[in-house]
Amino acid sequence: MGILKQFKNLFNNKDIKEKEEINSYEKGLSKTRNDFMSKLNILNNKYKKITDDYFEELEEILIMADIGVNTVMSFMDRLRARVKKEKITDALDLKEIIVDEMFIIYVNDEIIVNKINYSKNTPTVILFVGVNGVGKTTTIGKMAYKLVNEGKKVLLIAGDTFRAGAVEQLIEWGNRTKTDVVYKNDADPASVIYDGLTKAKNENYDVVLIDTAGRLQNKVNLMQELAKINKVIGQLIEDAPHETLLVIDATTGQNGISQAKSFKEITNITGIVLTKLDGTAKGGIVLAIKESVNLPVKYIGLGEREKDLKVFDIEKYIYGLFKDIVGDTNEKTI
Repeated sequence: MGILKQFKNLFNNKDIKEKEEINSYEKGLSKTRNDFMSKLNILNNKYKKITDDYFEELEEILIMADIGVNTVMSFMDRLRARVKKEKITDALDLKEIIVDEMFIIYVNDEIIVNKINYSKNTPTVILFVGVNGVGKTTTIGKMAYKLVNEGKKVLLIAGDTFRAGAVEQLIEWGNRTKTDVVYKNDADPASVIYDGLTKAKNENYDVVLIDTAGRLQNKVNLMQELAKINKVIGQLIEDAPHETLLVIDATTGQNGISQAKSFKEITNITGIVLTKLDGTAKGGIVLAIKESVNLPVKYIGLGEREKDLKVFDIEKYIYGLFKDIVGDTNEKTI
């Protein structure tokens, strides 16, 4: 199968840094992989031949992995078509095709852009939105750690003046990552952001990371607040914010998809950050989000350490989910 041959080339003979990245995906997705592969192996032991009952049970396994009903329906249609076209009868032969089709259904003949849209002439402004408790402020801290280690001058702005402890949490991350933090207690978020962006321009910062309040209960108020914030940002820095990243807790499953739909209605989201992906056995949410809201997943959280925020890579993700299958295939072909 084509994609498995690609995996063999991609994940053999890599440099140390690349191997560390691959290992992070492999470890971070272990809960999902172990759960999914266990069920798939049980299914393949139960059915030696492909039948309608086999397809129905496979469909249920995929839905339980939080891949999303619509995505699963489309996936199953493609799977049935390939089985018929290639005259496949043995259930074990489907493993490789499942990997192949998972990759195809995410990419969908599109150019997947998971990189940050950095500004060439002005500070790059990245706005973070999301409900309370998803790990938004922690994600900003981890992003700051990543950017500082890449040699960038980073400024954090505490635009969440609503949640108790949010400012203090961001200041703590500033101390840990040796980045400056602009904040005001009991101030209007737009006012804090104005002061922060003025500092960023005057002192030639490379990247500005802005925290915001995580209220979704009242969409009208949140929409007005984000509109005001975006207006202030746009007045100070042309074409900013350059990215608006929605942070979603992967362990919330389908609720996370509902949040993505709601925030997409409220403001211009450019990408998704999925946190706590290592803490769930339903890592299929990555595929469900792409299908449901057609937004790229740009970063994923695969652990609690500063370096566990990773740029999303669909090939490493698929490998992390199906490592056992890829490994079996590599052993056969070497």
